Amino acid sequence: MSLDKEKDFGTPARQSEQLVNLEIDGFQVTAPAGTSVLRAAASIGIDIPKLCATDSLEPFGSCRLCVVEIKGARGMPASCTTPVGEGMVVTTQNKKLADVRRGVMELYISDHPLDCLTCAANGDCELQDMAGAVGLREVRYNPLGENHLGAVKDQSNPYFTFDPSKCIVCSRCVRACEETQGTFALTIDGRGFDSKISPSQNQAFMDSECVSCGACVQACPTATLIEKSVIEQGTPEHAVVTTCAYCGVGCSFRAEMKGDQVVRMVPHKDGKANHGHSCVKGRFAFGYATHKDRITKPMIRKSIKDHWQEVSWEEAINYAASELKRIQAKYGRDSIGGITSSRCTNEETYLVQKLIRAGFGNNNVDTCARVCHSPTGYGLKQTFGESSGTQNFDSVMKADVIMVIGANPTDGHPVFGSQMKKRLREGAKLIVVDPREIDLVKSPHVKASHHLKLRPGTNVALINALAHVVVTEGFIDEAFVDSRCDLESFNKWRRFISDERHAPEAAEAVTGVPAGEIRAAARLYASAGNGAIYYGLGVTEHSQGSTTVIGIANLAMATGNLGREGVGVNPLRGQNNVQGSCDMGSFPHEFPGYRHVSDDATRHLFEQNWGVTLQGEPGLRIPNMFDAASDGSFMGLYVEGEDIAQSDPDIQHVHHALRSMECVIVQDLFLNETAKFAHVFLPGSSFLEKSGTFTNAERRISPVRKVMAPLGGYEDWEVTQMLSNAIGYPMNYSHPSEIMDEIARLTPTFAGVSYAKIDRLGSIQWPCNADAPEGTPTMHEQHFMRDNGKGLFMLTEYVATHERTTRMFPLILTTGRILSQYNVGAQTRRTDNVAWHAEDRLEIHPHDAEDRGLKDGDWVGIKSRAGETVLRALISDRVQPGVVYTTFHFPESGANVITTDNSDWATNCPEYKVTAVQVAKVGQPSEWQQNYQAFSEEQLEFLAKE
Repeated sequence: MSLDKEKDFGTPARQSEQLVNLEIDGFQVTAPAGTSVLRAAASIGIDIPKLCATDSLEPFGSCRLCVVEIKGARGMPASCTTPVGEGMVVTTQNKKLADVRRGVMELYISDHPLDCLTCAANGDCELQDMAGAVGLREVRYNPLGENHLGAVKDQSNPYFTFDPSKCIVCSRCVRACEETQGTFALTIDGRGFDSKISPSQNQAFMDSECVSCGACVQACPTATLIEKSVIEQGTPEHAVVTTCAYCGVGCSFRAEMKGDQVVRMVPHKDGKANHGHSCVKGRFAFGYATHKDRITKPMIRKSIKDHWQEVSWEEAINYAASELKRIQAKYGRDSIGGITSSRCTNEETYLVQKLIRAGFGNNNVDTCARVCHSPTGYGLKQTFGESSGTQNFDSVMKADVIMVIGANPTDGHPVFGSQMKKRLREGAKLIVVDPREIDLVKSPHVKASHHLKLRPGTNVALINALAHVVVTEGFIDEAFVDSRCDLESFNKWRRFISDERHAPEAAEAVTGVPAGEIRAAARLYASAGNGAIYYGLGVTEHSQGSTTVIGIANLAMATGNLGREGVGVNPLRGQNNVQGSCDMGSFPHEFPGYRHVSDDATRHLFEQNWGVTLQGEPGLRIPNMFDAASDGSFMGLYVEGEDIAQSDPDIQHVHHALRSMECVIVQDLFLNETAKFAHVFLPGSSFLEKSGTFTNAERRISPVRKVMAPLGGYEDWEVTQMLSNAIGYPMNYSHPSEIMDEIARLTPTFAGVSYAKIDRLGSIQWPCNADAPEGTPTMHEQHFMRDNGKGLFMLTEYVATHERTTRMFPLILTTGRILSQYNVGAQTRRTDNVAWHAEDRLEIHPHDAEDRGLKDGDWVGIKSRAGETVLRALISDRVQPGVVYTTFHFPESGANVITTDNSDWATNCPEYKVTAVQVAKVGQPSEWQQNYQAFSEEQLEFLAKE
């Protein structure tokens, strides 16, 4: 079976309306102006030998293999750096060119190990291919002369090796690190024969600035940089294109296989979201799918104090169904519910909410998007009429000013972060609004014009101050507002925001940001040709999360930064299918497509198609489920792919609720923290074991293709279907494509979506319907999605959070992600990514640490009104005095033991980003950590076979 490599055209494609006609080896060729001769030749099937050139990087012209002759031109120019010219006549093959190329290759091979038969890249090596292409049969140079064959390998990186003895110093890895990733971690050290590739200052890869994105490995034409998985398992033999299951960027990958074993994940060059780039998670951290901790047999037990019993699928499904029916018979129709996951496909999520509404007979369905981006859905739906971001990722390349609010793209959305950095290196200006100094504030060749270092919890006050400057200093785009927005609401907003209480000088006392900085940032954004806003959980996870989203929408409308490329309001979704889980109707008040359950026409449409009577009242949200469980009225829960026992706030309350339930059914890969409270465990399938679709942060619906058989025997959608049938509500799909066909029939924004169309186009951005048959890259181009087509301005009064600092709790804790780990860490903790981040630590400013007698690495107790946990201190000036910061990737850290039950006023999204705490040096774990460690160990023992 062939690996079917992606064709490399040598240099990037050029976009130009001007076309150039030329002749190459007697063939007439037409190419856009700016296209290289190398690429023009490749476009008609003439492959000129090359080594330093690749179509993911700008031409460099160092290897001299791609030389050609051009009629009337002197010498032999490199075809990679020579643009096509009108009437040009090019010769790519003759004896003179062949002799030059063989001579060049001979020099390369004279300083290269001749170990092809035992080299891991044998058969997949460009140097080997080019030696054959130029007809090199011997090397005349003395093999005992000066060489680099004794250079020592660097094996410090857990995922790839660096063997400088095989390096040809083509600079592709250096250029990939600069152009594609933007980290600038590699350089060419020395000159002439002494030239060598060096990570940072002659450091090992693991000690350098390298972020292990894999761009250098992908660019390397030899085995100098190569995946350890290829060395261990051999060269892949076939590939399947699928979509990454980590963050909301939705990168497209080629899963390169040997039999049913994944050897490596290589970013797909035609991926519309990633354009052939990747991060350390998607590129390398796929080993969790076959980790020894995977549970592949169904299990049941009566009580969480009992050992698990492995049973057949039939017995597990029947037991789960009988328990759910028993609970409903005893406690009533509304006593059970379910939780969907943003890690599951659209089709799986759709089936879970359908099971709950049609099978359970209630609307008690919610999703983990509740605890991250539900304010986005509310705020953008109210103002723009649609619960989604407005742009595609490529739009950022046309932005003149980029404002990043409460997001950390280089850690949370690293592939998009690299694209953003590329635009910033081209000259776009940057405004960062964040309590903490993220990498974007200052990194190689990127520096923010303004870092508005606000106090956590004061987002609304800051956004209002920015808007105040826009309104009072004449930056309103009157033409846009007059033609595109609801004028009555705008005039009310204008009067409201003009009030002096919203002025930067008033906001300074609240936010801690100097008024002059606020004014300068507002002027920069408002005067930009194209101003784009990107935001993350630092906006939504607040008691006024929805208000901030509305404020951002107001700001974009007032300045006319909507409806074209380079502008927009763009939420950066944290997990791979947060957008999709919301689209599919995972909230208790909304059917798929964000239509309220009380709307008679919508409800009757679903009733007609599903064959049941549906409830017109919203069901329970996740916090309501927990409260009802503690009260004894909510007793059964079906959780597919979500770990609420780690990810939700006020964990002690969550754990109490789970202990109170009579039947918790968990469908997942591992015995995660929620499964430790479960009575039924149904093995889940990883993204490598299923077919379906994910919808990323830019509304892009991308294919998930099964590359190996499910280890548990079934894909997740099949398990949900079996449970539904056992309950008594029949489902009879034979493939996920049939589920998508139903989604398309019932959801207007998905009306034109089908697997056939996705296969043809690669991906589709919704809305996809009769008006936009191939999707919608940019939203709201002509009108907004509200009923009257007009954008709605809403008032955004700042209301201080109830979570205040006091003498007892003088610091504010805020949380975030780190590059190498993902969400609750269930996947990444089971990979070598722990080499970079093996524990959650508490960042604390040097002044606050000194006041408390803390040194770097000390164990510190963090106490809030909700609870107490213990972490090691990381003294850092990234955080401002009075603010501490931690990640939440490890369950034993107990970050959510201390977060409170405060939440957004509109959506109940938890206020993770503002928790008043005290920090002190301690000598042992907290009482909660000790108790939970004992509980976890007991639960793992219950897995052991008797």
